Amino acid sequence: MNPLKQLAGQTAVYGLSSVIARVLNFLLVPFYTRIFTDTAEYGIVNELYAYVAFIIIILTYGMETAFFRYSARYSNQRLVYSTALTSISITSLLFIIAVVLFYQEIAHIIGYGNNSSFVLLLGLVLGADALVAIPFANLRYKEKSVKFALIKLLNVVVNILFNVLFLLVLPWMYKNGLRGWLVEVLYDPEFRVGYVFLSNFLASLVTLAIFTGEILKMRYGFSASLFRSMIYYGIPLLVAGLAGTVNEFLDRILLRYRLPDDVNALEQIGIYGANVKIAVLMMLFIQMFRFAFEPFIFSQEKNRSGPKIYADVMYYFVAAGVLVFLVITLYIDIFKHIIDSGYHEGVRVVPVILGGYLMLGIYYNLSVWYKLNEKTAYGALFAVCGAIITITVNWVFIPEYGYMASAWGHFLAYFGMVLMSFTIGRSVYPVPYRLKEIIIMILAGLAVYLISTVTRGENALFKYTVNTLILVIFAGFIIYRERSFIKELLGLR
Repeated sequence: MNPLKQLAGQTAVYGLSSVIARVLNFLLVPFYTRIFTDTAEYGIVNELYAYVAFIIIILTYGMETAFFRYSARYSNQRLVYSTALTSISITSLLFIIAVVLFYQEIAHIIGYGNNSSFVLLLGLVLGADALVAIPFANLRYKEKSVKFALIKLLNVVVNILFNVLFLLVLPWMYKNGLRGWLVEVLYDPEFRVGYVFLSNFLASLVTLAIFTGEILKMRYGFSASLFRSMIYYGIPLLVAGLAGTVNEFLDRILLRYRLPDDVNALEQIGIYGANVKIAVLMMLFIQMFRFAFEPFIFSQEKNRSGPKIYADVMYYFVAAGVLVFLVITLYIDIFKHIIDSGYHEGVRVVPVILGGYLMLGIYYNLSVWYKLNEKTAYGALFAVCGAIITITVNWVFIPEYGYMASAWGHFLAYFGMVLMSFTIGRSVYPVPYRLKEIIIMILAGLAVYLISTVTRGENALFKYTVNTLILVIFAGFIIYRERSFIKELLGLR
């Protein structure tokens, strides 16, 4: 099969599952912003999940990518799997024990001493999610994308169902005097935000239960030498992951400490976090691509046409990414209704965040050279430089510009990482990227967006007619230009 068609097929499967899962999960955004009409409550959710994003990187310490790398290299793939699984299992269990013993102290340190149960629940979520990281990676390596997708989808459905139960059904029953044993046992009106974390924990528990049989039946072979090699390969990815998480989530934490004293920081975090969720539609596209692309990198390593294939992947990725950017920004007045009107003042961050995510996707494409050449330290270096940009922009500009500084921090960090990776990578592992065409594609997309801003003050019919017309012209040009590839992709020739 054409490698690009193979990648597209895998991306489609991951994408379909991700789309369904994310659409379902995305429903929690309008749900939360309408349940938590006090934006400060939603600010708590955003801030605590920022901490979660950091810790899950530490708990998996680059072992997933190391698993892909050494599974492709070693003939005994089962030993690679069991070594990685043993390592992650031990560290995850130690983490769970530490959280159970010290969650109250941790809660006091991060300013949630009055809500220490939130920290306990999220600690258990992290431990459970880390335990299943390698089994999930194994499904991706074996290209069992359907099973992977179904389990991920189940996790989302369970999470949503418990959210609806705890935040909608039980409160309605409580308010209307239907206080039977179910309400008495399961519902506490003072817990509110805590039910978000409890629902997540129960969903993670269901996922862990699915993999428990496989984990327990595994004959744990462990190779110390293989483990050392995997750690050596994975630690730079851990550093890169932490630095990347700084780029993605530290702004929620810094907003609390850098906004002026007369500004309610949790309210601003809630507004910013809700609008970032709109831009997550771009991140959805990137994530479904990344699930398929990471194992694809190593599968094409010995292919003489590998560099050309990677170049083509980059071009088509950018084309698709620019289209996603335009669909959201040209119809932002529709997309903004995903969140409650009380959060709409922050919608101006969406185009900037979208642009940042597009840069992040380009950076993932560029990571080919250092992953194939086992120079993952460069990935760590680029991510650390991006983190420095993020911290600097947020620290200096949040007091004056608020969360707009955070949005631009995203974009500038990822753009800087793209420039560094491309500049160094082309001398280590030359890939014939269609650079001129990619730059023209991005500039043309930006031009279409700027043209669309002219119609903002017009009536809805005129605005959407013009925006749809310029979007169709842009998309039609791409389709016409790449018609041969699209026909092959769809099996029409």
